[in-house]
Amino acid sequence: MSSSNTTNFASVLRYLGLSDTYEPSPHIAPIDFLQQHVRSLPPQLLRLFSANTTPKQRTSVSVIRNRRLKYADSNPPELSPRNARSAWPALWEGRERPETEQAKDERAWADREFLGDGKQKVGNLGSLLGNYEEERESERVRTIRRQREEYVDSLPEEDDESDDEEEEVPEEPDPLEVEQSFVRSVKERFIYGLLESIDYDKVDWEERWDDDLDRDAEERWFDDEEEG
Repeated sequence: MSSSNTTNFASVLRYLGLSDTYEPSPHIAPIDFLQQHVRSLPPQLLRLFSANTTPKQRTSVSVIRNRRLKYADSNPPELSPRNARSAWPALWEGRERPETEQAKDERAWADREFLGDGKQKVGNLGSLLGNYEEERESERVRTIRRQREEYVDSLPEEDDESDDEEEEVPEEPDPLEVEQSFVRSVKERFIYGLLESIDYDKVDWEERWDDDLDRDAEERWFDDEEEG
């Protein structure tokens, strides 16, 4: 690790009144350090740990895991069914295509940008862009699901004594249950640091998702640092 990062972590130790030789070290064993001190540090200093930890690693810190749970339970926009289907289509098991909303956005963009006498042509352009987007996304989702099916098919089969029995036709899944299961899966993956393309820092290091942090003590420390 660079000397500048080590110097930055020195401010963490100074805030806590710890020596430079304190163990576990914040830059050598950051997870162990966070498990002991995450509730005692303000967001400004906690963000330093984004450089030497991953969201998955930070899951072992119970405070961070609880912050994610509280955030997920607040129904943030990025974890809503619509946005989550667009961001993580491989997790969606429903029948409808997950990103048809983006196709609608393409049509709306064409309507806004090309208003004028050729309104009929604009409508055709918007429909064309929307169709192209649906085709692109459908192909992407088909590819993801095909790869997943190929992986499942490659797993060794277990002996099944009921092979000779007549197979039952599976019932059509209830759309509401499918969506609820999807949302639950997305939230679980978020809590355990497994989702890509999402900002974990705004949750992991934010004391607003705790109930009893001593914010006044933190503010006094930063006031003293600025005056010193």
